[in-house]
Amino acid sequence: MKNFPILVTFFALVTCFTSCKKVYEEVPLGQQIPLEIAFDEKDSSGTYALRFLLSTYAEALPQMHNRIAGNYLDAASDDAITSQVNLSDVDRLQTGAYSASNTNGDNVWQRNYYSIRNATVFATLINRVPLAEKLPDGRPARPAYRSEARFLRAMLYFDLVKRYGGVPLLGDQIRQIDDEIQLPRNSFEECITYIVGELDNIKDSLRVKEAMDGTHYGRVTKGAAMALKARVLLYAASPLFNGGNVDPSNPLTGYIAADPNRWKLAADAAKAVIDLNSYSLMPSFQNAFITQGAPVGSNTESIFWRQSGPGTGVEKDNGPVGYASAGGNGVTSPTQNLVDAFPAINGLPITDPASGFDPNDPYANRDPRLKYTVFVNGMLWLNREVASYVGGADRPGGSLQQTKTGYYMRKFMGNFETSTTGVYQDTYHDFIYLRYAEVLLNYAEALNEFSGPSTDVFDVLHQLRQRAGIEPGADNSYGIPASATQEELRELIHNERRVEMAFEEQRYFDIRRWKVAPQVFASPLRGVNVLRTSQGLLTFDYVNVATGAFRDPQMYLYPIPYTEVIKNPQMRQNPQW
Repeated sequence: MKNFPILVTFFALVTCFTSCKKVYEEVPLGQQIPLEIAFDEKDSSGTYALRFLLSTYAEALPQMHNRIAGNYLDAASDDAITSQVNLSDVDRLQTGAYSASNTNGDNVWQRNYYSIRNATVFATLINRVPLAEKLPDGRPARPAYRSEARFLRAMLYFDLVKRYGGVPLLGDQIRQIDDEIQLPRNSFEECITYIVGELDNIKDSLRVKEAMDGTHYGRVTKGAAMALKARVLLYAASPLFNGGNVDPSNPLTGYIAADPNRWKLAADAAKAVIDLNSYSLMPSFQNAFITQGAPVGSNTESIFWRQSGPGTGVEKDNGPVGYASAGGNGVTSPTQNLVDAFPAINGLPITDPASGFDPNDPYANRDPRLKYTVFVNGMLWLNREVASYVGGADRPGGSLQQTKTGYYMRKFMGNFETSTTGVYQDTYHDFIYLRYAEVLLNYAEALNEFSGPSTDVFDVLHQLRQRAGIEPGADNSYGIPASATQEELRELIHNERRVEMAFEEQRYFDIRRWKVAPQVFASPLRGVNVLRTSQGLLTFDYVNVATGAFRDPQMYLYPIPYTEVIKNPQMRQNPQW
């Protein structure tokens, strides 16, 4: 019997036409299409080939909102917990209650390899199709489409590498259903070299952002390839993978020898995106997530995203529970740990006596990003104040699913603060995989790690805080001390990344690549009981609501799924699994 450690069969291989006849109208829309029809050597319009590519996009790009058993991945970090009563996959991730055989809800192995194969099929077979289409600048469109598939493949490989370390690289060979695929894992270095090489090779054949139109909305661009490269190199430079890996003798888990120059490579890659001058921060932080990318919606910050039609799903899944007409399931409960990370309006940490933080009015005069990320008691929403105090409409107690921390997630939602309709209106919720704010943060982090404080590092922090609405102060420092050392800037950059990128699947991986997860989970996850007297006075009782767990070093990488290991004698398991 053949063994298939990487199950990547594609639906199109199930059937194959034996005749040379290719009658497209005999294949109804949505039906499985044999490869000889999808990649017809006489189809100058590429109708079915491009449909194949679009299906590859759909398969390769996961729906990120409430992705893990109805939760955001961040609910497995210290930024949130799930409000769900029953044990879920996100709880298992947060507490380490998973194994190689009892895989976690973020196990993307089989799904990614399935899509990697489909991307390879397109990238290889599209050369058969004599596409007549031209790009706006007159170049043939076929190389751009081919490069889009190669980008998706590179992105899928990186999503595997950041979870598992080195993984098998399948190359450009299209493997058949009866092939024996018993490949060893490539080293971490080989994977990074391959991914970066692919992104370098394709970037100049892709469309540029400025030439995008509504027909090609949401496709991969040159900027996306460059931004993904910057992210990949940042991870490769980070402590977990750069000489501090979970098994210093194992090339599968990272670079064996630390090399500070990897930070420079990451900084240079991010700076190259900045120097394109194609992207800029949106004037409004909250609107960055509900404005579609340019040119359709003129979102200057989006670099690559998953398209989503207008709807109310994010609001109904995560909104406060007390708005009966609108609906709200309050699935995501942000922690006090996250709320405390937002500085005061002058940019200083709330632990700084000069911040002006008032423990009796803890949400006043804070970083404006707080109110666009987290629902706090007293915020205006649907034309009434959020009542998340104990016994309030949004925290009534009883068996109703509701916040476990005193907070609800606000990010990604439409601007319904003053809406008087009582219900949510359809809003675009494209999930942005790559956005310019992250590129800036990647640049600041890598540059600071490589060479310490510099004007460019300070400038990034100032840009982000200015856009957020933090006051510049008399010295235009936005709360960032001009005398900050490399270590102090590291802490500031890490925190800025936390508040800017909350619920974007960054924090969960950041605390791992920085190798701080054991310290993070050594502290309990906290919430607040807001108590309201009959006179309307509020007091704040901070409580422990959950305890995360992190087994060092085992949990820095996921286990290779047990089914893959037993089928493939060459598949080496990750350390301690």
